[in-house]
Amino acid sequence: MAAIALTHGPSARAEQPAYVAMFNGVDLTGWEGQPGWWSVRDGVLFAESTAEKPCARSHYLYWKGGEPADFDLRYSFRISAEGNSGIQFRSERRPEWDTWGYQADMDGAGVYMGCLYQHERGLVAERGQKVRINESGEKAIETFADKAELLRSVRPLEWNTARIVASGPRVSIWINGVLMCEVEDHQPRLGLRKGIIALQMHQGPPMKVEYRDMKIRVDRS
Repeated sequence: MAAIALTHGPSARAEQPAYVAMFNGVDLTGWEGQPGWWSVRDGVLFAESTAEKPCARSHYLYWKGGEPADFDLRYSFRISAEGNSGIQFRSERRPEWDTWGYQADMDGAGVYMGCLYQHERGLVAERGQKVRINESGEKAIETFADKAELLRSVRPLEWNTARIVASGPRVSIWINGVLMCEVEDHQPRLGLRKGIIALQMHQGPPMKVEYRDMKIRVDRS
């Protein structure tokens, strides 16, 4: 059983490229987003809304490093109690700094933390679920862990490490070394196999989201 689990997880694979830094820790080189929202301070990439500067419409900061298909993305994040954000991947760029595609979701309240979201389908997998989607969009859901128990591995208001692993139809999200959800998606139109990566600034109450130590290994096809 252990050998089977490893084939579905972020196991090491021989002869793969090294990880590449996505963020230089100094400025927004390599990224593009709505002016006036994203900043860099002390090696941290962040966006913040306030009562004086509300975010009326969600928007995204695009990574300009390509449209990877299969990859292992690692990063650290910290989010405020009222915050809502996420990392888009295998996504399409849309007008007005918008996107469409998969999102590794996160929020300060812990409702969406560790879930997989997709713009047209909503929540594809909740925390604690392994989901298989067939070509017609029908879901088979297996609950592998209690979502409340998984949330205890996340440190509120502190720095957390995370991974997004994408390989063929499979996508998995990990926080602090713990598997949060896993999806095997065979629906052609919605389960994109490559696309942009972007960071979300969510509309709504004042919030702050921070990212650092972002690196990616793009696997050879």
